[in-house]
Amino acid sequence: MRSRVTMVLAVAAVLLGSALIVPTAYARLSSDGGSSGGGGGASVAAPAPTPPPPPTLAAGPVSVDFDGEFFSWALMDRKTGKISGSKNMASTSSTESMIKAWIVSDYLRQLDDKKPPADMLKAASLAIRDSNDDAANEVYYAAGGSYQKLPNGQPSPVIKRAISICGLTDTRRGNVPKFEGWWSFTRMSPRDAVRLGDCIADGKAAGPKWTKWVLDEMSKVRGSVKEQKKESGGGKWGIIDGLPASIKAQGPVSIKNGWTQLAYDSNWHVNCLAVTDKWSLAVMMRYPASRSLSYAAKACASVATQLVTPQPGAVLKVPQQPAGKL
Repeated sequence: MRSRVTMVLAVAAVLLGSALIVPTAYARLSSDGGSSGGGGGASVAAPAPTPPPPPTLAAGPVSVDFDGEFFSWALMDRKTGKISGSKNMASTSSTESMIKAWIVSDYLRQLDDKKPPADMLKAASLAIRDSNDDAANEVYYAAGGSYQKLPNGQPSPVIKRAISICGLTDTRRGNVPKFEGWWSFTRMSPRDAVRLGDCIADGKAAGPKWTKWVLDEMSKVRGSVKEQKKESGGGKWGIIDGLPASIKAQGPVSIKNGWTQLAYDSNWHVNCLAVTDKWSLAVMMRYPASRSLSYAAKACASVATQLVTPQPGAVLKVPQQPAGKL
């Protein structure tokens, strides 16, 4: 009798212990996020789609309805150094005032840590911001430039340094007899122009002390395409007008345009140069003087707009992954 009672008590103890264990284990599973669904496991949410990269300029097709003698463009990816552009991006045209950004940089680099006289610094600023010819000439002479005809068609020392320091391959002295020594008639290709923009932006052109100053002045170019005077004029047009606000918001866009209506060939000679920390873009053209300067400004803007990547309004498709199981 006593053994039977003992056995009954033992069985009761086991059953009571099991009753205590089961709720405890259930509570633990519940707190770990367990699911009572038929799949027997916990679902994992799909990862959030990766946001698209910020817009930039990248190599791509460009189509411009252009009526003129010469049209060419080039784009440098400043991260890789790769240059893309039109098939004739190695062909040349006169630089006009686009070269003023180099003239100012060349002068300032030679000063090292010295500060230029106040009147020279003002001239350097006016040469870029207002594309003032008289101011640019002051800086050109101070940098060691000369209008004298050099033997064997050599360019002036200022242009020579641009070729060597910036690694230009297509640039040479202008070939118009009456204006052969003028800085504005220097022959340059769009391919070399984007190299020049990169050279200014990376510090080789103006040196460590003055690079930021030059880029800042180029970002403050002023005056619309309609604000033109005989020896100066507004140059804030072209590529800058073709960039969306989303690119402009990423940081300053430094620009320098060049433009002249030339009597000797009855053409406008117009160039647009813009550079940021990501890219350098140049557009160069010649077209009949009967057209307006706005014709070139719109062409430069069109090239920039077509190279924006991704295009505004484009939908980035991200492949969806199914939810995983634990």
